[in-house]
Formats: sequence, structure tokens, C-alpha cells
Amino acid sequence: MDGTLVDVASSWAAIHHHFRDHNADGLRDFLAGKIDDHEFIRSDVRIWHRHLPDLRIEDLEAILDRVPLMPGAAALISGLKARGVQTAIISGGIDLLAHRIARELGIDLALANGFRVTEDGHLTGEGIVRVPIYGKEGVLAGLQHHLGVRVEETASIGNSEIDVGMFRRSRVGVAFLPEDDTVRRGATHIVTEKDLGRVLETLRDFPDT
Repeated sequence: MDGTLVDVASSWAAIHHHFRDHNADGLRDFLAGKIDDHEFIRSDVRIWHRHLPDLRIEDLEAILDRVPLMPGAAALISGLKARGVQTAIISGGIDLLAHRIARELGIDLALANGFRVTEDGHLTGEGIVRVPIYGKEGVLAGLQHHLGVRVEETASIGNSEIDVGMFRRSRVGVAFLPEDDTVRRGATHIVTEKDLGRVLETLRDFPDT
């Protein structure tokens, strides 16, 4: 989703940007293996709480409602749905945004990460990890099993190295606006134009095998 269906690099960073802040320390510690996905989310929420101690889930929804779709996103999803393709979001981003995008575009399923809240909607500081940042391949495998879809019937789209695992479980892997050489090497197709609709051209023979 982030950097692919939506025109922001990270839904987490979009909230930090709203508060004119960042979580460079948390990112550094995560990449160094010092903290896991759960603690990474806690570190994000701690920063937001410094700016808005009474932070509610509705506040995050309002911020993420302003995140724009990637150009061509609607054309891609409508084109796939016209072919009878099931569509899903598998994202290490925030579920509030994933569900909004799924509703707007008519995407069938959305799997992303969320937050634990109190009965009145305040963030507790704890997260819900449904898609580990480096665990997308396993999430896709579970989804394929659930839907009865084979690897040969699957196409994946992503922009960074954390998407390469999904490419391995797909007949077609599209690197859209690729961030690094790892995602380029792992993909079967590369799209460098900022128009997600161009991905339809790489999928012209999909879903037929």
C-alpha cells in the first residue's frame, strides 16, 4: 500500500509529518534488530502522545484521510476487477488507511497493522501486528491457502525490499517505482512511471497462465 496504492512513502511517517516529528531512532533500532515490530509501534505512539496525550483513533483516521491515492490506482483496481481478479492489500502500514483505500477502490481484502484502544477510543500505546515488516511472504502464503489460490495464479506489486518475499510467492512480481536494487532484482517486471495504471500493461496476460 505505502508508496504503491497511496502517494506517501509510509503511513506511519505521514502521521509523524502531521506532528512535525519523526521516529528515526526507532527505525534505526528496528533495522539493527534491537526492537521488534511491536516495540516499533510503541515507539511511534509514544512520539504521537507527546504531541497529543489524549490521542484517539478518530484523530489518526482524520490525518490518514488526507493521504492521496497514487495516480492510476483506481484504473488498476477497476481493470483487475473487470477481469475477475481478487484483490488484496498486504501492508506493514496502518490498517485505518488500508481499510479506507479498500473501501474507495473496491479492494476485496485488507491486511495491515493497527492499534489497541480503550473502550472510548484512546490509544493504549500497544499495537496489533498482522503483517510483520519482514513477514509479508508468510502473510501472502496464509492468504493463498485461505482463498485456495496457487502461486501460479498470484501477482504482487511492491516498491521495496520488504516486498520481495511476496514476489517469490507470485508468478508475476511488479516493482513499482522501485526504491532499491533488491526489489528490482526480485521482480519480473518494473514500472518506473508514476502511474499505477501502467501496471495493467505488465499484467496483460494475467490471470490466464
